[in-house]
Amino acid sequence: MAKKKDARSYVRLRSTESHHIYMTSKSRRNTPSKLEIKKYDPVVRKHVLYRETK
Repeated sequence: MAKKKDARSYVRLRSTESHHIYMTSKSRRNTPSKLEIKKYDPVVRKHVLYRETK
């Protein structure tokens, strides 16, 4: 029997300003496009844009 794919999956969010990575989960059904969120980057100590990577 084939495994059923979950609607939620873990994704990596990488900072656009530094090498910092943040892990989160997202719903593939509701958000099929790549995720972009503004979050706090502790390396550069300010809020920056985080983009979804592989």
